[in-house]
Amino acid sequence: MTATLALYQTDLFRPTYRPWKGERWELLLAPMLICKGYWSEAMLVTDMAGLIRHDGPTSRTWMSMTPMEIESQEIGCRFAAGHTVVMGLGMGWAAANAALRPEVTRVTVVELDPEVIAVNATMDVFGQLPPEAAAKVTVIQGNALAHRPDEPADTLMADIWQPLYGDDRLEQVRRMRDNTGATRVYYWGQEMDIAQRARHLSLPLDAASVARIMADMGLPLIGPAEVANYPNLIERAARNWLRPDWTPPGYAVG
Repeated sequence: MTATLALYQTDLFRPTYRPWKGERWELLLAPMLICKGYWSEAMLVTDMAGLIRHDGPTSRTWMSMTPMEIESQEIGCRFAAGHTVVMGLGMGWAAANAALRPEVTRVTVVELDPEVIAVNATMDVFGQLPPEAAAKVTVIQGNALAHRPDEPADTLMADIWQPLYGDDRLEQVRRMRDNTGATRVYYWGQEMDIAQRARHLSLPLDAASVARIMADMGLPLIGPAEVANYPNLIERAARNWLRPDWTPPGYAVG
């Protein structure tokens, strides 16, 4: 019997991309591939765009329009509000989806690499939005760990890293939050941090445990208040992506 894979679909905005090559970055398109999501099972993906970084002889995918990438940022996109500061431009789709929310009044995107800004401008990512959404977006070249906006942020969305989780992630997010004054935060891979802390304490991934861990992390994270099955999503994402041997050095959970 032959298994049938579901075709990946989302109601989030996906920009149109085309092949492009710069000095260190390249946009490639894959007509069809199979890949698992952040918390979903494997699916069939068509017309998938990927942003590739070339560092000498080494190349790696920095961002792509896969189910994993979309699902791992969609909570931040769906629940952004007010002045939203997006740290890391990537392929522009997360900032674009934030701008589409009527609750979002302004989107400030901070990107360190001018070539990443150039590829987004060449693709006219924000020009593909309705004019009222596109008008909300301002892209600034700058350091995400040092940027201070001209007015405090209501929402901070941070995605400046590769890979999905790392040892100093939490401290960097705290620094960005302090600099922006954000009252709500969503950062790429936060579910991995929560799941690892639950594992370290031998806690079940339920609402009480997630609330306890988030309080100890010291950040006003978007998640359980907005998504009813958030603990279940964390568990599914961890099953797909969290290595059993990873433990951030020196973190403490009360």
